[in-house]
Amino acid sequence: MIFDRVLDGLGQAIVDGTLATGHADSIDGFVRRTGASRSIVREATRVLVGLGLLSAGRRVGLRVLPREQWDLIDPRVVGWRLAGPDRDTALAELRALRRAVEPEAAAAAADRVASASHPPDALEALVATADRLTTAGADPAAFVRSDRELHRSLLALSGNAVFERLARVVERALDERAHLEPDPVDVDLHVRLVEAVVRGDAPAAAAAMRTIVDRT
Repeated sequence: MIFDRVLDGLGQAIVDGTLATGHADSIDGFVRRTGASRSIVREATRVLVGLGLLSAGRRVGLRVLPREQWDLIDPRVVGWRLAGPDRDTALAELRALRRAVEPEAAAAAADRVASASHPPDALEALVATADRLTTAGADPAAFVRSDRELHRSLLALSGNAVFERLARVVERALDERAHLEPDPVDVDLHVRLVEAVVRGDAPAAAAAMRTIVDRT
């Protein structure tokens, strides 16, 4: 879609520094830059303002904001950073975020199972996803697809709405492994993780998740 191309083009240009912090422009300027219609550019800049990449003012027009203002956990911003010169930093920050959140989410999910306070269908979804992951074989795409579902299901099972909100960021980080052939060790770790959650063993679930993140 033209809108996606314009949004990605402008977002990437800001994130990689082509449009430097403080750069001032206008809708017409971005129309000339992208070759898109005013309506599409206007909508794209509205999204970028919402993500903290641009500010908009009646007198100053559109201005590129510094990274401190960006919504760094929005999957689109994550993707632009991973595609730019900031990739290594972005990956390290994503790993640190996952290490802080996902073991806690795994422990919370196990605690909910132990106390029988979890939705039954949520646990069933987690187990079913683990089964699909183990049968992915050497297909990287199938493995990553099941891996994303497993982590999303686990975050939801934690019962923590903030953890669940981070699912899209975790999924975007996992997409970076889409070209890698599944490692049997990683498959086994995910199975151990789900088994720990099913039996309500919070320390074991947290430990398995921590190892999974550290191996990423």
